[in-house]
Amino acid sequence: MAVYTEITGTDLEIFLDAYEIGQALSLKGIAEGVENSNFFLQTERGRFILTLYEKRVEEKDLPFFLGLMEHLACHGLNCPQPVRNRTGAALGRLAGRPAAIVTFLEGVGTDTPDARRCAAVGEALARLHLAGADFAGTRVNALGPAAWPGLFAGVSARADKVAEGLCETIERELRFVEMHWPRGLPQGIIHADLFPDNVLFVGDALSGLIDFYFACVDAYAYDIAVCLNAWCFEPDLTFNIGKGLAFFTGYEHRRKLTEAEVEALPVLARGAALRFALTRLVDWLNVPQGAMVNPKNPLEYIGKLAFHQQVADARALGLLR
Repeated sequence: MAVYTEITGTDLEIFLDAYEIGQALSLKGIAEGVENSNFFLQTERGRFILTLYEKRVEEKDLPFFLGLMEHLACHGLNCPQPVRNRTGAALGRLAGRPAAIVTFLEGVGTDTPDARRCAAVGEALARLHLAGADFAGTRVNALGPAAWPGLFAGVSARADKVAEGLCETIERELRFVEMHWPRGLPQGIIHADLFPDNVLFVGDALSGLIDFYFACVDAYAYDIAVCLNAWCFEPDLTFNIGKGLAFFTGYEHRRKLTEAEVEALPVLARGAALRFALTRLVDWLNVPQGAMVNPKNPLEYIGKLAFHQQVADARALGLLR
């Protein structure tokens, strides 16, 4: 989440006239994240999140995201629900951008996930995969391996300004992915961005999943790889195998991995590290002037990639079977 587009009081008042949630009492921008403009919205009827869609989110994909959140909630997952306006539409326009209001969920993210929370998010991810199995919508992963060379092409000339030798490192890894990326794995709806700031907790209890704007149809095991990278590394970029074990225990409590998925995990984790290194590199080098956003350092994921380059099998990630 971030703020790229400012909203005037007049524009907000006109926008909210289409809803039955009362007048705005306050609107506060959210600096965390990097993709869309997000605001805490307090009205006479309660608290909400207002999102203006920017950057990588294509307007044609918004009905998929909003419909998915409604579908998952019907299957027992606690996630934000789109607030529909008086005409029944979940999507409108505000300040020249597609915009939506979703319900506010209680809870906070975590900066230091422990093993208990890793287990909880593993189980929640499996529940998401199972709940999405009968969702009618479909969306290609726009940030899958096919997109990575194009992402890098736009910033490759400046990569070594971030770190010496970074261009060569990424070029070498792109060649590896092209040669070794697994095919034919079980797939369905995945979150694709289930970082600690997208999982809410009240105390130690997981209270909700948010930010579904990268959700798509792809390999379930790739979603697992994204989570391992996001949840199981320590600040010094060492992999905590205990957290990995907890995550897999939680996940397989709901859904057992196939042998093909287990075998593919080291390459998927390596690719997932490359994906976030690339998008962070693009964002790091292209912060719009005046935007209220905190870009994330791509070198964190280059460090995680270096770990995965030495991993031979899933046991090193905590899957001890």
